[in-house]
This record gives sequence, structure tokens and C-alpha cells, in this order.
Amino acid sequence: MSNETNDLEVSLPYRIKRYYMYTLATIIAIVTPFIRINENHIFLLSFDKKQLHLFGIAFDMQELYMMPFLLMLLFLGIFAVTAIGGRAWCGWACPQTVFRVIYRDFIEGKLLGLRRIKNKQKEPDWSKPENVSKRIVAILIWSALSILAASNFMWYFVPPEDFFEYVTNPTEHMFLIGFVLAVAAFLVYDVVMLKEDFCVYICPYSRVQSVLYDDNTLQAIYNTKRGGQIYDAQKNKIVFKQKDLQDPSNECTTCESCVTVCPTHIDIRKGMQLECINCLECVDACTTVMGKLGKPSLVQWTSTNAVAKNQETKVIRKKTIMYGVALVLIVGMLFVMGGKKEYMLLNINKTTQLYIIDEEKGKVSNNFLFLFQNTEPNTHKYNLEVIGQYAGKIQIDRFEPFELSPKKMAKKVVILSTTEKLVDDNTKDTPITVQIRAYSSTEPERVSVIREAVFIYPRADKLK
Repeated sequence: MSNETNDLEVSLPYRIKRYYMYTLATIIAIVTPFIRINENHIFLLSFDKKQLHLFGIAFDMQELYMMPFLLMLLFLGIFAVTAIGGRAWCGWACPQTVFRVIYRDFIEGKLLGLRRIKNKQKEPDWSKPENVSKRIVAILIWSALSILAASNFMWYFVPPEDFFEYVTNPTEHMFLIGFVLAVAAFLVYDVVMLKEDFCVYICPYSRVQSVLYDDNTLQAIYNTKRGGQIYDAQKNKIVFKQKDLQDPSNECTTCESCVTVCPTHIDIRKGMQLECINCLECVDACTTVMGKLGKPSLVQWTSTNAVAKNQETKVIRKKTIMYGVALVLIVGMLFVMGGKKEYMLLNINKTTQLYIIDEEKGKVSNNFLFLFQNTEPNTHKYNLEVIGQYAGKIQIDRFEPFELSPKKMAKKVVILSTTEKLVDDNTKDTPITVQIRAYSSTEPERVSVIREAVFIYPRADKLK
């Protein structure tokens, strides 16, 4: 027996490896909402508090310029994984697949004995009362798990500490309770009724995979050189019997283990199909059958180049390098944007009145409405100053330093004035850009923002 065959026999089946991956993904999904750094969450998109928490940093709605980069990172990341490992996301991490495995293989299969993991094509005999009873039990168990999954989903939008407080007062938070139950109901329908049809007909990912694949993409591939051309494309049918194969030396036994084990009900021997989710169940099935014959599996997780051209699979190639560069740039932009995090927010709006002239004092004033927001967990005392070119020339009137509680907002009418002759123009009023620095008196270096205000200076003939 060859070393390759021995390696295949002693290696852990892909199905078991997927179970480990599912367990890890489930733990991460459940634990992540509870992890907090400096009272902020690892990831939280709170519509209630209008904040995005990312790696322990809270960004308010005015700072959601980071969201496009997060979306690009998500999509390009999935595209990069697809170019390298096919639909690895679908088979190894997608919640739809994880939920189906829990319901079909664990609840219906291991727990209740309704199905065999190695034969996903055969439906239980629903005419038997005991099977119907078991199915009801399976649906009830999955319904309870669906509520947990729906709650876990909500924890990324409503922090767990608030979520559990809300559910203790259901009458005051009926929308939240209704949304969780609606998501849970969809999960029951999806997993129990829709099944893998969601992957085949609804999920758009399968429709774009052919664009992302190339000859070096790793995927489940049947080796026609060793096994034989089972699918007759000209007659548009599959040759099921060994005696019908043109060459008796073909190694495929037509046991169809790779077919019966497939969750999306395809025959991997046809070649690449959009229904394939790269779960590699067919690889495990063929490995078991061919291992008994002392031969390596006819279905392997490999590339077209390796099977058809006997060439080495190139993981690092032009396409993956481009994806890598794009991902590095996006991550870099995220860090740059995250480094510009402001620990207070300030919006400046001018009132409808352009300016006020005090002829006795020779003073020109402009009125502004300042909107302060404290994004910090501590109370801060805010102050203002004019900086830059017009520091000392334009003063701040009618403003006193004030304290603002955490997460609170305050509006202040601020008057900028000057007694100096800033512009000598008899033809028009002149807009002047003034830099205003708002800062916390307790932490002036860290909690500080700079904004620009447009000061309108009147034309010369209006001034005496």
C-alpha cells in the first residue's frame, strides 16, 4: 500500500475538521459580544446609541466613515478566500451550513436517529408515527436553538447588558422581542423547510463563484483520468454501471457514496457546479471507499491544474497578490481612520443673520450655533479658543466653559467678534475662515477638535 494511501487513511476526515471549525466559529460568535475593552465592545453597531464599537473604540454616527472600509474588507476577504479555497466560507463557516449540520446531522441524525450522516438523499419514512413524533421533537429543539441564535444576532446591534435588561420588561420593548422571534421563526423555516435550497437558489454567492475561480482554485474535484468519464455530456446523462464505462481500467466503482453523502444533492463527478459548497463530504466518502481498495481518493480537494495538467497549485499568483494588496490597503485605511478618532464632537452652524455692527464700539459680530457632544464615558468641561491666522484678532464672546455628562449633547450660542479692520473692500462682504479649537479643560491634549467657522466681514462702506 502506498504512503499516500496510508496518509489518507490516518488523516482526520474533513467532516470532523469542519465540526471543529463550526465549534470554534460558534464560540467566537457567542463570546465576541461580551468582550469589552475600556467599557466598549469588540464589535457593536448600535442603532439605539447610534454608535459603532470596533476593537474597543466607540465611533459615533458622525464618524461612520469607516463603514465602507469594513464592508470592502468583508467582501474582498470573502472573494480572496474564494479565489484560493473555493467556497470554503460556505462549507466551513457559513451560519446556514452550520445550522443545517446541527439540525440534520446532530439533532435528526445522532440525537433522534432519523437520518444517517452518510446518506443525505434518503428522507425518513414520514408515514411512521414514531418518525413524525421525532420530527416534532427535532423542530422544538431547533426552535429553542433558533431563539438563542436570533438573540446572539441581536447582541451585535443591542449590547448584551442592555438586551437582557430589555427582555425582563417585554411589554416595554415589544419591537425587540418581536424582531428576535421573527428571526427565530425564519431560522426554523429556513433550516427545517428551505434546507439547502437556500444555498442553491437564494444565496447570490453561488452565482459569482465561477467569476472568482481559476485553474489554481482549490475545490472538490473528481479525477476523470483515474476514475473515468462518468458523466456523458453528449447524451446528457450519467453512466451508472461499471460495465458501461468505456475503459475497464477506470477506477471508479460507481458506488455513488459521493452522491448520497452530498447535502446539496449533486454528483461531483459532473465537474464544477454552482450548488457545490466545498463541504468535502464527497472527498471523505470516496477516501473511505478507495482506501479499502488500497488507492487514494478519486475526489480530492485540489485544483484543476493539479488534476488536469499535473501542475503545482499556485496559491501565490497574480490574482491573490492583488487581493492581498487591496486588503492591506483597506486595513491600513482603517487604522488611519481609527487614529483620527475624536473624543468629542462639535458641529458649527451660522445663524441666518450675516453680521451685527456696533458703531459705537467699532465692533463686528457674527452669531453661531455650536453643538457639542461628549462621546467619552467621563464628564468633561469644555472650552473654546480661536487659533491660527486670526488668533488675537477675533474674540469669542458670550461663551463660558461648561461641563457635559457622558454621551450627552449641548447647544450653545457663540458670538465671534472683532474690533480690528480685517478687510478693506468697498464692493462686497468678505467671508473669512476662522479656526476654532474646542477642548476639555481636564485633558486638553487628548480631548480636542479643530473646526472651521465662516466669519462674514462687512464691506468697508458699512463701517465708519
